[in-house]
Amino acid sequence: MKNARRWANPAIAVAALAVVVWRLGTGPFLAGLKAVDVRAVLAVAAVVLVTTLCSAWRWTVVARGLGVRLSVPAAVAAYYRAVFLNLTLPSGVAGDVHRGVRHGREVDDVGRALRAVVRERGAGQVVQVALAIGVLLVLPSPVHSSMPFVAVAAVATVLGVVLLGRVRGGASRWERLRHAVATDIRDGVLRRSALPVVVLASLLVAIGHVATFLIAARTAGATAPISRLLPLALVAVLATALPNVGGWGPREGVTAWVFAAAGLGAALGAATAVTFGVLVLAASLPGALVLVAERLPRRRLEGGTADA
Repeated sequence: MKNARRWANPAIAVAALAVVVWRLGTGPFLAGLKAVDVRAVLAVAAVVLVTTLCSAWRWTVVARGLGVRLSVPAAVAAYYRAVFLNLTLPSGVAGDVHRGVRHGREVDDVGRALRAVVRERGAGQVVQVALAIGVLLVLPSPVHSSMPFVAVAAVATVLGVVLLGRVRGGASRWERLRHAVATDIRDGVLRRSALPVVVLASLLVAIGHVATFLIAARTAGATAPISRLLPLALVAVLATALPNVGGWGPREGVTAWVFAAAGLGAALGAATAVTFGVLVLAASLPGALVLVAERLPRRRLEGGTADA
């Protein structure tokens, strides 16, 4: 069962990507690759720098609330490394697991450090979804008619989680888990000094993701006005949270669908998604430099020990 769950996400992502290639051919993918230019890479690199700084800031605040020390410079380097690993390893979350485990070893508390990563990423996802729902309720888009139902479902889910958190049980395993999660969220995210930072940083990160998508759309050849592309960008960015392989899979399928539904063409949507993926990967390359830099001192130390 565990192995089945491990392979489920990559299988879903590969299947989604295969369907897009089957329906559209390889043309949009090649067009998306060819569209990438230096100006777009530099623009996205600047945006990713801002989003990484904001994400690292959010992480330090949440970690501090959970009682684990983490400096901003260390968080920025670890976040760049995590983004690069997320985009180059199959699971799509390996980088976040790695930064949680590595931070945990540094502070001698892997469990608490991993929980800080989960709470920090979870808070960011909640803010991003709330922002997307708010904008999609207002702007016309292919999903506009469904958004009132989505908003009601989201509110109901939040209320359900809050009510579930207030349920008192005995000393069962579920009760201990519920209490631990509620305590983490209260101390790491909802405390007075943390919540404004978490919300602001998450909003800036979400806006950065949308800006990156809009740059990719323009680079891929989309000429529609920003007001028309913005809701499509929000839908496409939300799709990046679905099961994927290094970010690829559902993103291309959802983007192709939403572009086609908006009358811009599925091929342009797929090309935009490919351009987006390539630009983000290029902007994450500082994470590869972090990985290399982390290994250099160790090799020197090992060489010196061997010579001695």
